[in-house]
Amino acid sequence: MTFDEFGLKEQILKAITELGFESPMPIQERTIPYIINCGKDLVALAQTGTGKTAAFGLPTLQQLNENENRIQMLVLAPTRELCIQISNDLKNFSKYFKKLRVVPVYGGEDIVRQLKQLDVAPQILVATPGRLIDLCKRKKVNISNIQFLVLDEADEMLNMGFQEDIQTIIEQTPQDRRTFLFSATMPKEIANIVSKYMNDYEEISVGKKNAGAENVQHVYYMVQAKNRYLALKRIVDLNPDIYGIVFCRTRQETKEVAEHLMKDGYNADALHGDLSQPQRDSVMQKFRIKNLQLLVATDVAARGLDVNDLTHVINYNLPDDVEVYTHRSGRTGRANKSGVSVSIIHTKERHKIRAIEKIINKNFEQAQIPNGLEVCKKQLMYFISKMENVTVNDEEIDPFMPEIFARLNSMSREELIKRFASIEFNRFLEYYKDAIDLNIEVKEERQKDGEKGKRSGRKGHGERTRFKINKGARDGFTPRRLLGLINDTTDDKSISVGDIEITQNFSFFDIFNDQVDKIINAFSQQRRVMLQPVSDDNPRKNSQRRFNDNEHRDAHRDHKKKRHTEDRYDKKGKSGNKFKEERRRQRAERKKGKK
Repeated sequence: MTFDEFGLKEQILKAITELGFESPMPIQERTIPYIINCGKDLVALAQTGTGKTAAFGLPTLQQLNENENRIQMLVLAPTRELCIQISNDLKNFSKYFKKLRVVPVYGGEDIVRQLKQLDVAPQILVATPGRLIDLCKRKKVNISNIQFLVLDEADEMLNMGFQEDIQTIIEQTPQDRRTFLFSATMPKEIANIVSKYMNDYEEISVGKKNAGAENVQHVYYMVQAKNRYLALKRIVDLNPDIYGIVFCRTRQETKEVAEHLMKDGYNADALHGDLSQPQRDSVMQKFRIKNLQLLVATDVAARGLDVNDLTHVINYNLPDDVEVYTHRSGRTGRANKSGVSVSIIHTKERHKIRAIEKIINKNFEQAQIPNGLEVCKKQLMYFISKMENVTVNDEEIDPFMPEIFARLNSMSREELIKRFASIEFNRFLEYYKDAIDLNIEVKEERQKDGEKGKRSGRKGHGERTRFKINKGARDGFTPRRLLGLINDTTDDKSISVGDIEITQNFSFFDIFNDQVDKIINAFSQQRRVMLQPVSDDNPRKNSQRRFNDNEHRDAHRDHKKKRHTEDRYDKKGKSGNKFKEERRRQRAERKKGKK
């Protein structure tokens, strides 16, 4: 199939031909004729980088009136970067429409400049939710008559906390608009928006819901947690032509990993929330033009970064949410190219790998971290390959050849090759000559920790202690919120938290033993959050106070007494047991009625 078969206008076909568009990608093949020929709404599920902007941009351009100066299409995007990218793509698609204007509006930019751009209403407005609401309040933007509403990267917008903003915006749009929702995953929050604001719609899915991209290979390496950085270096060294993103959990970890890589001679930099917008733009631009080989980033900082040629995505830490992993891995393997998603894990994270496999419907390959000899061999062959393929400019180099021959004439062919290779190769030989084996065998790890499933409380950097706090799902706790609490309480974002479990009333997590004192001291200042270790063989358990101070203990005692009284008697003086039986009977009847 070709784009000509869709019946697109000549202006559109001319523009996309100049851009190098030949045949439509799967999401485009399905959505373009649907949007042109059908009057319904659309929910499209596809991975990032599969051509979604053209999937909604080309068919909507076909139906806009360039002679009418009002906002006819509104595109919502989660980040400044994605907003700019979508705007530029739409401008390229519509370059041969003489009167059609595309305007992006987003936070972090001078609002006066954006207000001037809106003096004449554009036909297409691309916006981030926060800035759009601000402009609507200023009466500078009117979205009450739009034809098309596009929610791009909808799951990302919800992850960033824009749910209320999106609802506010949608409620200002007309009832007869057509809504196109594009998302890589389908969490329940997206389903809620679909059911509430989209009545007659079609769902188009390229691949399975929440599934990983087809051309991405998923690999994991198992190491001790303290050896993560050493493992990262070997993975990078084993792939000399790597061009990828290293995802870390916190800003502090991002800074530290990037600093270590740069100090060790790697072409890397960091992208995190502490950067100013000019600094962020500078780092992203260097990465886009491949002046950087590795970008170390948090998930939030990397949102909106659009690069099509990534060879690797490396999970320095696995994310707590499977949907976040789907977004990370989807950044490689774009535009029909192959890519690799690498995860560096320790033994207690194997269950996360299994959980991700079930959701994305892909199998992970457990790989062995290469030894020093394998890395050196790969680097040497890469160097030789570069030499074989280098372009020789005879005119420039010939004048120097007589003197070069004279200097090297005393060396044999074999010695010349050895010296030539050693120039680049000596530093790898020196570094890896005594390299240790970083791989962990599962059986050996269990022998160290004792019985299968038993949590270690013994001293040692690589071992952890299990902690419990008195906050759980009923308090609105999630893994992300728990991590935020730990970071804020300790004021140390380098704390490594593992194996998080959220129950209805409690939350559990693991901490390295060399960080236990820091955790206990920090939480001892907390009044509302009670922390205690739960490891059976941890001597701290008996000495740890159940409550942090007398006031907290007394409050807890009074609370128990009150509950005991309420359980024994209801307001009419009925016995507690009879009252409880009555409540159980009522619950049973309600459940029976639902069935």
